Amino acid sequence: MNDVTGESVSPEPRRRKVRRRLSDEEIAAQRKKRRRVQIGCGVGALVVVGFIGWLGYEGLQAKSNLEKAQDFATQAKDALLAGDTDKARIVAGDADRYAQDAQGSVDSVPWRVAGAVPFVGSPFDSSRQMTTIVSGLTEQVLLPAVDAGSAVSPDQLILDGARINLAALRDAAPVLETTSAAISDLDEQAQNVDSTWLGLIDDARVDLQDQVSELSGMLNNTSLAAQIAPAMLGADGPRSYFIGFQTNAEARGTGGLLGGFGVVRAADGAVAVDDLSRRDFQLPYEPIDLGRDFNQAYGASSPTTRAVNSNVSSHFPYAAQIWQSMWRQETGEEVDGAIATDPVALSYILEAVGPITMPDGEKITADNVVELTEATAYKRFADDNDARKRYLETIAARVVDRMTGSISNPRALLEGLGRAASERRIAVWSANQDEQTVLETTPLAHAVPETDAPYAGVVINNLGGNKLDYYLQRQIEYRAEECNGDRRASQVTVRLTNALPEGDYTTYVAGMFDNPIGAPFGTNLTDLALLSTNGSDLRKVTVDGKPVFTYKGTERGHPMFNVQVPIPQGQTVEVKFELDEPIARGSALVPIQPLVDTPDVIVAVPECH
Repeated sequence: MNDVTGESVSPEPRRRKVRRRLSDEEIAAQRKKRRRVQIGCGVGALVVVGFIGWLGYEGLQAKSNLEKAQDFATQAKDALLAGDTDKARIVAGDADRYAQDAQGSVDSVPWRVAGAVPFVGSPFDSSRQMTTIVSGLTEQVLLPAVDAGSAVSPDQLILDGARINLAALRDAAPVLETTSAAISDLDEQAQNVDSTWLGLIDDARVDLQDQVSELSGMLNNTSLAAQIAPAMLGADGPRSYFIGFQTNAEARGTGGLLGGFGVVRAADGAVAVDDLSRRDFQLPYEPIDLGRDFNQAYGASSPTTRAVNSNVSSHFPYAAQIWQSMWRQETGEEVDGAIATDPVALSYILEAVGPITMPDGEKITADNVVELTEATAYKRFADDNDARKRYLETIAARVVDRMTGSISNPRALLEGLGRAASERRIAVWSANQDEQTVLETTPLAHAVPETDAPYAGVVINNLGGNKLDYYLQRQIEYRAEECNGDRRASQVTVRLTNALPEGDYTTYVAGMFDNPIGAPFGTNLTDLALLSTNGSDLRKVTVDGKPVFTYKGTERGHPMFNVQVPIPQGQTVEVKFELDEPIARGSALVPIQPLVDTPDVIVAVPECH
């Protein structure tokens, strides 16, 4: 290589990287460091394995103890219902012991650490929530409830002769009030337990929710009964109640047309029915004042002076006060309240107490009583309406005699009555305001609630004076938009089907008392009312897609919109209410009018907070 002067220059030699030889001390130090890392990794692995093992052990223990606690809790409930308080006390103690052990597992450090891991930890967190609820269930509810065993046991609550053990109810009232409050709180917690991706845990969550909800309903109802039943059943002096049997083959707001009626008398827990002979309200009765809204909505049908329209409103306390007034004017007696029931409720009672036998030997059972009273009787006594009424009254009287006589299975009877009450097929009103206030917290009141929550009450009144509502089938949909802003659009769709089969029918069954629209024979003429959310506005109503005229009223704060709809035989009519309603807190309420059918109901209303 030449430089700039042209002289030859030799290149610099290439430098080689020389690795210094480590001393023995340095080599030993490096080996020691590697050993520390290996040991550290090993210890870490052992910690992880130990954590997982500990977590697995605690998980198995928690799962086993939780399952045992729930099983013993169920046994305790069943023992209470069977009146075996000794067994209930033992198994409730077992349930509490296993629940506390399960609680100890889920409160452990590994469980809490695992539960804090996003997504992955959701089964652990949900399990911890469930265990806390089961622990509270055993400690706060089951163990104290044993002390009130006679009040929650049908076998001890119903004494010989169908007399109610009022002393047991009153003695248990304080404990029942405490346990009722506790189970209500636990029920709310159970419904809010987080769902999880692990199916096994999520199934357990649903089972627990059902278990707590069932127990909550039982204890809450028993607690309410302990508050008001002793006085209402004559513990402080005799009571009397008007009882009306509703024929829901001809729809009215509270269920069906008032048919037979009489008086129930209660004294010291014993109940008897008298005056259940055929009687009609025929006098020119003096009206009673139920308020401006009631008069504006129903005044044209004269409900306070005509028994046939006395229960057009779906708010049962209105009908009850009208019946009280009419009975006073008819007989001079002031009853202490009113009760209503229907043939479907009678079927639930017969399922518990067994069939009855008519004077001619005919058997009336849970399976045939509805059809006999709502359909067959109108064919059998087509030319003798008085004979038909006597037949229906005999059935009612014998069912009442059976349920107020010797009861072989009190639990089944109470379950049947409870089912009827939950479906509002048994309604009760008390003239005592304190008792009525308690009743209105239960389905027994059959009351239209004064609430701002989303609401869609669909009410049918028969306008044809026939019995075609036995064949009526309903579908109800309530939908609303999301909770954005102050108001939202909503829609209530009602589909009504006249399922009257082909056949020969009397005018009384399938004709029309007054046919202003010239409808064909077999047409059901319906007044359909929608009680909507407080503050809602109606945008449009259509019947089968065509706009129709609407009557507007108010029922207990709810805007009420009425349309009159003919439903031809074998056809379905769709009524659609399009609304603008305020954003309101709470779950949507869709009360079901107790007719013969069990309607299909769809509720798609987001809950706002």
